[in-house]
Amino acid sequence: MSLPTRESLRLDWTRQALADPDASIERATNDASFRSYWRAYSAGRSWVLMDAPPDKEDIRTWLDVASRLARAGVHVPDIQAADDERGFVLMEDMGDRLLLAELSESSADRHYGDAMQAIVRMQLNADTTGLPAYDEARLVAEMELMPEWLLKRHLGHTLECGQWDVVEGAFRALVTSARAQPQAFVHRDFHSRNLLVTGRDDPGVIDFQDAVLGPITYDLVSLLRDCYIAWPQARVDAWVEQHRQRLADAGFTVPGPEAFLRAFDLMGLQRHIKVLGIFCRLWYRDGKAGYLQDLPLVWRYTRDVGRRYPEIAPLVNLIERIMGDRELTVPRA
Repeated sequence: MSLPTRESLRLDWTRQALADPDASIERATNDASFRSYWRAYSAGRSWVLMDAPPDKEDIRTWLDVASRLARAGVHVPDIQAADDERGFVLMEDMGDRLLLAELSESSADRHYGDAMQAIVRMQLNADTTGLPAYDEARLVAEMELMPEWLLKRHLGHTLECGQWDVVEGAFRALVTSARAQPQAFVHRDFHSRNLLVTGRDDPGVIDFQDAVLGPITYDLVSLLRDCYIAWPQARVDAWVEQHRQRLADAGFTVPGPEAFLRAFDLMGLQRHIKVLGIFCRLWYRDGKAGYLQDLPLVWRYTRDVGRRYPEIAPLVNLIERIMGDRELTVPRA
């Protein structure tokens, strides 16, 4: 007797969870992991089904962080049913109005204001007990994805010893800055494709399973230097200062405006150096199309911000020399 397919397991489990033998499901979206998302329909209502194959993903972490954020007053999906052995979660359907599509010159202040308030709520109220630390080893391991996947795999360049010295010097400076910041709850992927406009306690927050205890500017830079949308520097700087004041008003000990902006900039460099590698890996290792198209913006952030800081500028210059006139969006054979 053959084992049921994942497709049949998914549908059978959903019908049992909803107590409706006629419930139906249709694909909603994929993400950059092994998870897939489906919309379930029953009796005129809809839910979202997360399918996380247990040999690839452990939904217990997702459920744990969802509970922490809900208790902190953050708008995360209500859970209808969950099965960690099979890797299914049936949850509230918060719609499909991604923040990215809702942002405009006129709406950005309001939407980012809501999102920054959610960051403060997470950092002030979310339980961090037992969360992994965003420590030196984790920060460095993330950045090392850049030389492996951007420079070597995408651009075809293997670093020489002297070039590694430049890379490691920049990495040390970024780790030192990150570890010197106050540490708090970090969502770790708090950007416009993981935030939803729902009309109730916006934003709706998803994709939070990788939460850690880490630098206080990390989620802010994920939001304001988003890999999928860019804003003028003056506007970003103003939002950063507004957020610094929010943190101070909430009781956090924060540095002055210049020091906070520097910490924000350097945190963004750590994140974007990591993402340069991740976007290449998603294509070459995982066959996920589309992410190479976002490389130019991530590189622009890295180049423009990195040039402002003497400890990072040599790395920017090195990457520029290796890159030459190569078109980043074109895969290497």
